[in-house]
Amino acid sequence: MSQSLSPLSPNSVIESQQTIPDNPVGEFIQETGALTKRLFIQLQRRPSTLIAGIVQPLMWLLLFGALFQYAPEGLLGEGIGYSQFLAPGIIVFTAFSGALNAGLPVMFDREFGFLNRLLVAPLSSRFSIVAASTIYIVSLSFIQTAAIVGLSAFIGAGLPSLAGLGAIALIVFLIVAGVTALSLGLAFALPGHVELIAVIFVTNLPLLFASTALAPLNFMAEFLKAVASVNPLTYAIEPIRYIYINPEWTFNSTVLETSWLNLSFGASLLALLAFDIVILLLIQPIIRRRFA
Repeated sequence: MSQSLSPLSPNSVIESQQTIPDNPVGEFIQETGALTKRLFIQLQRRPSTLIAGIVQPLMWLLLFGALFQYAPEGLLGEGIGYSQFLAPGIIVFTAFSGALNAGLPVMFDREFGFLNRLLVAPLSSRFSIVAASTIYIVSLSFIQTAAIVGLSAFIGAGLPSLAGLGAIALIVFLIVAGVTALSLGLAFALPGHVELIAVIFVTNLPLLFASTALAPLNFMAEFLKAVASVNPLTYAIEPIRYIYINPEWTFNSTVLETSWLNLSFGASLLALLAFDIVILLLIQPIIRRRFA
């Protein structure tokens, strides 16, 4: 076997199987690592993707913060500034948007034939392809979240405690994991990248405006309030917002109040976990059929 194999080649994954012949877990980890490294090499060659993914949410934070700079005091609650209110929405929407685009690299691999070469390679588990994409998107989401948290602290939103930052990371992971799985499922189910991009465009902004990212529930029309109350983005935004507004948060703290539902911090995490499980159950037959 040649030693000059590129990590961009599926043969490097075949080579990884030969180095750990009787250890399926080790092979899966090594294959996932090789495929994840390939994605980061692509990012290194085209860093504009990461730069745009950081600059855009920072622009949203600055522009929307400036737009509502002179909003009446108490409009969002006692002692709450709009930058403090907005930062959680930008964090979650940025993570959501990045995860929704997770299927595009897989779709392009399908169209250029690279995915077929991987599928005929003797991988210990073809789910390493899904795991690598998930690790990559989660890593980018954490980088973007760190940038937003840093800038929002600079413009007056405050900086959560270490426990709060850990909880924010967990919430970002939960929303990214579910949406990434959904995007990958669409990448295997849809016929081409045009259809996937159409789904992304149709889904992205409507879910933003049908959540509490930019405005509280009591600002919304009744029909939109009902939609926002079941939107997974709301279940991610409200716990993070509570962390920003209430440093003494607990898992029993009520973070969302509606006419038919009072949701605690812990219950919102369970709702996001349930969302992830439902998505995984829905896409599993699609991925198994594609990998068969």
